[in-house]
Amino acid sequence: MGYATLMAAIAAEVAATTAMKYSHGFTKLWPTVGTWVGYVISFVLLAQTLKTVSVGTAYAIWAGVGTAAIAAIGIVWLGEGLNAAKAAGIVLIIVGVVVLHLGGGH
Repeated sequence: MGYATLMAAIAAEVAATTAMKYSHGFTKLWPTVGTWVGYVISFVLLAQTLKTVSVGTAYAIWAGVGTAAIAAIGIVWLGEGLNAAKAAGIVLIIVGVVVLHLGGGH
């Protein structure tokens, strides 16, 4: 159950960060509201996750998967470019999360 809650926390964080892009510096009401609500939901779910998943593993997955997802959203939907350095960075984030998880951080 902890990992399902963590995935929901990641989804809320990714939605909030995407909404932040559309808030134009918190000058547009609904994207700003979406940002705040998404982050509150994300942190509540992350806190629930920490009841059953170690903090190091949970945070690494939350931050790593969220970062990789936001980078992918930027590339696919927001017109941000992809170069070798960005691709390598995304891969390294994912590898780092997997190594931490396999290293017994759960």
